[in-house]
Amino acid sequence: MERLFDLDFQLLHDAVLLAIAVFVLFLVMSYLLFDPVRKMLQDRQKKIQGEISEAKTDKDKAAALKAEYDAKLKQVDKEAEAILSEARQKAIQNEARMIDEAKQEAARIIQHANEEARLEKSRVMDEVKQEMITVASMMAAKIVASSIDTTIQNTLVEQTLKEMGDSTWLS
Repeated sequence: MERLFDLDFQLLHDAVLLAIAVFVLFLVMSYLLFDPVRKMLQDRQKKIQGEISEAKTDKDKAAALKAEYDAKLKQVDKEAEAILSEARQKAIQNEARMIDEAKQEAARIIQHANEEARLEKSRVMDEVKQEMITVASMMAAKIVASSIDTTIQNTLVEQTLKEMGDSTWLS
């Protein structure tokens, strides 16, 4: 009988041994090569997962820090506004105080000027009175001449002043 594809027992035996050898070789290679590669891939996968979770954690922390800094910025803005408001109030108070001081100073200066004017008026009135007395004395001296004594002369001056009136020489 002629064999199909020349299959005989020896060939089948060799084929089975070859299959067993390939299987054993696959197991050995799997143990020596594939397992370390799988382990390396798993380690790499774990490392990547760890980095991803760390990145998420860092992102969450960054978001929390950003929210905190935003809150601090708002608070700083509020504090700055409060400080500016306080400075405005102090400026308004200082302005009011300066205006009051200036008004008081002006009133004091006006009062001082009025006092000086009153004193000057009084001094001028005294000078005018003395001048009038002198003029009246000279006139009386010329008119009456030397026959009248000093008492009569003083009496005449006083009478003349009374006749002229206080309003005449005060104005």
